[in-house]
Formats: sequence, C-alpha cells, structure tokens
Amino acid sequence: MSDLIAVVYPTEAKAEEVRQRLFELQKEYLIKVGDAVIATKTEGGKIKLNQMVNMTAAGAASGSFWGLLIGVLFLNPLVGVAVGAASGAIGGALTDVGINDAFMKDLAANLQPGKGALFVLIKEMTADKVLKELAPYGGVVLKTSLDETKEQVLRDALEKAAAAG
Repeated sequence: MSDLIAVVYPTEAKAEEVRQRLFELQKEYLIKVGDAVIATKTEGGKIKLNQMVNMTAAGAASGSFWGLLIGVLFLNPLVGVAVGAASGAIGGALTDVGINDAFMKDLAANLQPGKGALFVLIKEMTADKVLKELAPYGGVVLKTSLDETKEQVLRDALEKAAAAG
C-alpha cells in the first residue's frame, strides 16, 4: 500500500530541492517514490502542477514510434509518425497516473502565492533514515495518509527543523 504525504515549503525552489533529494534517496534504495508533484499558486490564484513525468510528451514519443512503424508497413512513414504522435499525445494527456490532479489542486487552493507544496506518493520507505535526511529542509505537513503515530513523528521532525532554522 502506498502513502501520500503533502508538505508545504516557503518557495517552489525549496520544494524542488526536497524532490531532488528524494530522487537521490531512491537511488540509495531508501525510498520508492510512485509520484512527486509540486503545486504552486500564482498571484492570480491559478494552481500550477509541476509533474514528475510529462504524460503528453511521453505519449507523443511512444505514439511517434508506433506511427512510424505502422507507416513503414503501409509505405507512408511521415503520415504514420504524425498520426501516431497526435494520438499518443492525446492518450498521454488523458492519462493520469499517480496522485489525482483534482485532489492536489483542491489542497493547493489554500496555499499562499509563492509557496510550494510537495505531494509525494511513497510506495516503500525506510522511514527513520528518510526522515533524518529530509528533516533539515523543514516544511509544514499539509496532509498525509500515514497513521497518527507516524504522522506525528513527521510533524515533530519538520517543526524541529523549522524552529532551528
């Protein structure tokens, strides 16, 4: 079962720094991240999601490949690439993997402009080691699916870092 953690940071850059640290920890096999998205709110109140993977681009790339292959088979590769890329991009745009976009936008609506909320879907984690690595970054827990004990440990660690910094 996966766990969701959403933490608010003072800036989008700080949230991105934490996300990159999570990817480094993943390379060390301390955490397995299913999705990591940064949500921000513009001065005009619009919510922007900075996704880990651009599904539209990924869909267009795979669609181009399959379109080229089909186009070669039917002796018209350029048309095949164009049709494949378009259908792949549409399919990619309609695919929502990981954390639900509407859920993140609803939570991010409460953000102050300029702040960044990092939403992380965690598949597996060595909690004590990951928490030790992320605590210095601080942040405020917005929402988690952790049980109450683990959530309190997370809140305490982040608050301690915020008080020290």
